[in-house]
Amino acid sequence: MAGINSTVPGPPHTTSPLPGVPPAAAPSDPVPPPGALIQDRLAAWVSDLTTLHELTERLIRTSSLDEALREVLDAGAALVGARRGMGVLEPADGLGPTATLGLGLAHADLGIIETVPRATSSYGRLLDGLPDPARPERVPDPITIRDLRTEEGLDPRHREVAARLGFAASYALPLATEETGRLGAAVWFYDEPAEPDTRRRHLVGLYGRFATEHLARLLQVERARVRLGTVAEELLPSRLPRVPGVLLAVRHHTGPRGGGDWYDALPLPEGALGLSVGSVTGTGPSALAAMGRLRASLRAYAVMEGEDPVAVLSDLELLLRLTEPARSATALFAYAEPDRRRIVLAGAGHAPPLIVGERRTEFVETSLSAPLGMLSCWEAPSVELSPAPGETVLLYTDGLLRRTGEPMDRAFARLRAAAASVPKADRDEPGALADHVLRTLLPDGLDTGADGEDVVLLAARFA
Repeated sequence: MAGINSTVPGPPHTTSPLPGVPPAAAPSDPVPPPGALIQDRLAAWVSDLTTLHELTERLIRTSSLDEALREVLDAGAALVGARRGMGVLEPADGLGPTATLGLGLAHADLGIIETVPRATSSYGRLLDGLPDPARPERVPDPITIRDLRTEEGLDPRHREVAARLGFAASYALPLATEETGRLGAAVWFYDEPAEPDTRRRHLVGLYGRFATEHLARLLQVERARVRLGTVAEELLPSRLPRVPGVLLAVRHHTGPRGGGDWYDALPLPEGALGLSVGSVTGTGPSALAAMGRLRASLRAYAVMEGEDPVAVLSDLELLLRLTEPARSATALFAYAEPDRRRIVLAGAGHAPPLIVGERRTEFVETSLSAPLGMLSCWEAPSVELSPAPGETVLLYTDGLLRRTGEPMDRAFARLRAAAASVPKADRDEPGALADHVLRTLLPDGLDTGADGEDVVLLAARFA
């Protein structure tokens, strides 16, 4: 780790010699003056504080549970002087999520370690003995196994696994406090018989308490994201309709704070199809509730007057001003007749659709208009287009563009380039096309950071 002394050397007054190792200084060595001892002690304290500051700064920059647990393993290995390790996330309340990650260990190695009976493994003993929020007790001490070959009371399988993977000692640290309860445990493995000295144990203990508090915060964020995502999915269509002449696919991801992005695909009379995407301002449960109300209302207006998208959005704008005066929303509604390959659409402050085909990849030219709820009366002209056979129309929300981290003009250019690069084999399947666009536009994936935007990508391929 750059800038960090991974060996964390301990001065003489803090280091506990291992059994059988004679002290470094002989009785005939000169005794240093008191001032030198104080200077050594101060230097050691400054070194320790600097190390902990750097490691906790790195930890606090992590924004997901997996990322944080990996950082804990890296930092802990530096503090205890180990090369390999394993972290287990297992909250005591049983509500999850759970995870097992390795440092310097392959996935198969983790599976082998997990064959050791839990009751005899060091991390298993910690997990089974850690406190839970309902019964706060003293957090158990770390477990040191200095020599797996001679340690008494070990299960034979434990020694067999250690010999197979080539480690001879371990140090296991509980990831728990009386306030947070049990979150998990971390264990580091030594290639030779060894154990961390007093100073190392003290440093990793301090770091472990801070790491547990950080993991607890991320756990609450993740659980909130899952709950909001579940609510959002329940408010959106459980499946896309099957309409002759068009194939549909959607990719939807709810951000950690639960935004108000929506999509819809509604069969209409005479074989027509209504497609919509939109976004309500705000985050959290109130934004989700507003999104659900608007989407349901848009469905009703689409059934009554779907062939006129301007009228649909005008009605939605009036409803928004009357029922959600503190909010605004962007929306796009398209009335499609697949048998005629004809689409009439209107947008209110929303990003234009993108047509993807063999001969063209271009944005639909829509008129500029304000979001719903921004003006005293909304109205904008509709646009008509005719997709060619085999072309796909992509509808999306602004979150897809913002996730790139680029200015909007560059984000639009990147989206168009991603769509233009879809392999020919994927163009006939709207789901594969959408996946390719997402992978190309967001190569690092949909992060779970606290500032992550909702993402909606609705693809309609016309036969």
